Amino acid sequence: MNKVFSFTAGAICGALVGGVLVLLFTPASGEDLLKAANDRWQAALNEGRRAMEDRRNELETEFRQNSGIG
Repeated sequence: MNKVFSFTAGAICGALVGGVLVLLFTPASGEDLLKAANDRWQAALNEGRRAMEDRRNELETEFRQNSGIG
């Protein structure tokens, strides 16, 4: 278990360092990077919300079918 934790911690640290290096060496302005990051964040949030709503609808339908409601 300790090896798995160490690997996971190393992977996360590596991803963070890589992300920072990409941001530092990308030939775009800070405004452009901030806008792009914000756009990606909003897209990820919207996708998560859609997936949550879809799953909720599936579960509600299954509940109604199994309980005889509606």
